[in-house]
Amino acid sequence: MNKYKIELFGNIWIKKNGKNFIGKGRIELLEKIGKTGSIAKAARSMGMSYKAAWDAVDIMNKLSSKPLVIKKSGGKDGGGTILTDSGRDTISKFKSIEAKNRKFLDQINIDIEL
Repeated sequence: MNKYKIELFGNIWIKKNGKNFIGKGRIELLEKIGKTGSIAKAARSMGMSYKAAWDAVDIMNKLSSKPLVIKKSGGKDGGGTILTDSGRDTISKFKSIEAKNRKFLDQINIDIEL
């Protein structure tokens, strides 16, 4: 008989007050906002509408104890969006949870004979 390795996969979603708070896509959005300084640019790079991105940011900010993203008013340098320290911390914590989840799944993967 041939042996095949079974691999388990799982995505993490964190809920707060029964509402979806953070998941892989929202973390990617936060990272891109941090790099670009713009919700619009981050959304475009992900193939997402500005409205969907703004709604995601709005939900995360409302569910978080501190804002993850803040708008910067226009001026000589123009407006933009800033990823806060709380936003960076949220990304870091999520990635840590993801790594622990991957390690757990790797430990329970099994070989079976078919």
